[in-house]
Amino acid sequence: MTTPTPRDIEMMQRAIELAGEAAQRGEIPVGAVIYDAEGIVAEGCNRREEDSDPTGHAEIVALRTAGLDRSSWRLTDCSMAVTLEPCPMCAGALVNARLGRLVFGAWDEKAGACASLYVITEDERLNHCVETIGGVLETECASLLSTFFQARRSR
Repeated sequence: MTTPTPRDIEMMQRAIELAGEAAQRGEIPVGAVIYDAEGIVAEGCNRREEDSDPTGHAEIVALRTAGLDRSSWRLTDCSMAVTLEPCPMCAGALVNARLGRLVFGAWDEKAGACASLYVITEDERLNHCVETIGGVLETECASLLSTFFQARRSR
């Protein structure tokens, strides 16, 4: 794994803001930002509860928006910053979108598919590999999740 750029850090900070917005709506706090050399292409946060959609993960929401905005499903010149390591569904979608780079915050020991349990994004048996950098602003990203779940358990 390589080192995150200042731009990656900036985009992760925006993803953290989006995750906070999701938490305020009762969603698990995960935010994602897709960006290229010009700026932000698309954003998303978890919407599973709000939309009654099992695929309403932040990454999928952002990918759909980016594809529509660009009129293309290929995002080879883009990066994504997401606050939680993507699950198998999302990691597969990132590969299928031909995403250039992935930057994630908190590690997901139970469902992470980019380093923790699986390494889908960099599996050379697939038709595309996504450069992956994990643990970016990890403490802030993990804190969002632990605070959210502590509050949920105390109810």
